[in-house]
Amino acid sequence: MASTSAESSTANKPTLAPSPFVVPTDLPALPEVAGTDPTRCVLDSFRIAIAKVVADALEPLTVEQVYQGVDYGKKGEDFTVALPRFKLPGKIDELAKKVIGKFQPDEWVESVTHDRAFLHFRCRTSTLMRLTLDQIHALTYDTVSKQPEYGSNFLGEGKRVIIEYSSPNIAKSFHVGHLRSTIIGAFLANLYKACGWEVISMNYLGDWGTQFGLIAVGFEKYGNQEALEKDAIQHLFEVYVKISAEAEKDPAVRDEAAAWFRRMEDGDEEALKNWRVWRKLSVGKYAEEYARLNVHFDVYTGESEVPQAAMDAALGRLRELALIEEDNGALRVNLEKHKLGKAVVRKRDGTSIYLTRDIGGAVNRYDQYKFDKMIYVISAQQDMHVAQFFKVLELMGYEWAKSLEHVNYGLVLGMSTRRGTVVFLDQIIREASTVMHDQMRKNEEKYNAVENPEFVATEIGITGVKIQDMAAKRINNYSFNWDRMLSFEGDTGPYLQYAHVRLSSIERKNPELLPLPAPSQLNTDLLVEPQTREIIFLLGSYPDVVKTALKTHEPSGIVTFAFRLSHGISSAWETVIVKGEQDKEKAKARMALYLAARDVLGAALRLLSIKPLERM
Repeated sequence: MASTSAESSTANKPTLAPSPFVVPTDLPALPEVAGTDPTRCVLDSFRIAIAKVVADALEPLTVEQVYQGVDYGKKGEDFTVALPRFKLPGKIDELAKKVIGKFQPDEWVESVTHDRAFLHFRCRTSTLMRLTLDQIHALTYDTVSKQPEYGSNFLGEGKRVIIEYSSPNIAKSFHVGHLRSTIIGAFLANLYKACGWEVISMNYLGDWGTQFGLIAVGFEKYGNQEALEKDAIQHLFEVYVKISAEAEKDPAVRDEAAAWFRRMEDGDEEALKNWRVWRKLSVGKYAEEYARLNVHFDVYTGESEVPQAAMDAALGRLRELALIEEDNGALRVNLEKHKLGKAVVRKRDGTSIYLTRDIGGAVNRYDQYKFDKMIYVISAQQDMHVAQFFKVLELMGYEWAKSLEHVNYGLVLGMSTRRGTVVFLDQIIREASTVMHDQMRKNEEKYNAVENPEFVATEIGITGVKIQDMAAKRINNYSFNWDRMLSFEGDTGPYLQYAHVRLSSIERKNPELLPLPAPSQLNTDLLVEPQTREIIFLLGSYPDVVKTALKTHEPSGIVTFAFRLSHGISSAWETVIVKGEQDKEKAKARMALYLAARDVLGAALRLLSIKPLERM
């Protein structure tokens, strides 16, 4: 439960080390193109080489102009250029003939073919093999911290982003409804770190509001200190359920709760004493839950930590700008001309509301952290609230309001235990772990080889939950499916873990080939099978997959890549063998390919906040 202080937040932002990979000088020289980095994305070099071929033949096109039109090919083609996009005079066929007539194969590009309006280019296989393996070897050197370092484009070097996610309500158990925000937010935190940003992961707890008045009243009747210390979240939730039922029948209970919360807002120490204990115990419990999910926060904050002075200042500024109107004692900002309705900033009873606290909190954060971007990972159900929040800050004249982003997501439908009851997340994880543990026991020999089977079963279960969640576009609702989640067949979390375990077993099964020479010393010309080329091209494309994910904030692209890579490995496994291959040089080259695949698959899983397993 680290906390980032104001002092540390204003320190110099980190400067990242240069890439340890250098493009070999024995290859034909290439021009530099803005926005590319061949030292971190090997395919950038091939795209530049293709752009140069086209630009040299079709003046006055520049390499930079053509580069923007070098796209991944389909149906077995490496890269494709659509000639009509350049709007050049003359017929497409004649333009294509010019390019083909001037083309000379070299160490970057081995062939070009014309197909209607398109030119298809094939990379030189030997160069592709050599550079891709070399780059992965160089960029996955940090095997201790296991950070998702491979694929970093360092697009955000020196920039700071705050990512607010998860944000459960204290006194309400970590429900499956918080799952999506938590794992999407953790993915974004890893993604931005992998791309060179300084990331502050923030959990903005629902730790304030009239429900705490209810809990305070209820705790006097139903509270139990021993149960509180054992599991604060669960016990306070039970208290809340009981007192809420009473309040439904007796308005006097709700009035008593409102009066209690008013005392809390007024800073009455007696009213705040128990609340402080509940908050501290709840945060400790949440931290345990997050650790199980492989999620960590730099800052735990909450609605209670937004100073009253900040909210008062926000209301004062809105008044000065004549943005507030009164309605029977409530204060609202009229956003109808922006098609956002009317946003309430203070209730009729004078108490603060979410929006007021959000505005005060955002102003405070910018003052403290001077962020370049702040991302809120919040359900699509809250789209209107977030849009109002951003618009009010913009109308208040804050320039930094333009750097706020809302990453929204759909609902999880039908998540329950296998018996069909709606549950809290820890029950889902326990049940998934139990099912996976039972599955593992079916193979006694493999089970006995696993050092900590309970841990492994839990990780496979959590992987199943996360992959089912992140496999589709985040805005889509999805139906939770136990059978699909826990299957080792098809596109599931356990299948990805199995692929990583399989790749990790290669070193154990072939110790006589170790240590492998550096990739530049391997004879990669021996990797002649179509499957090996498919795998190597996929590995080379991973930095682009990361780059796209940074633009879209979609984990599904990383999941899709992980499945494509795992399928590629599976199709090669029986024919591109290491164990039993008589040619030791060929066996070593193949082993290097599989280990590179392991490293990239592991990096993709870590990006998704999943711990890659080595045995299962």
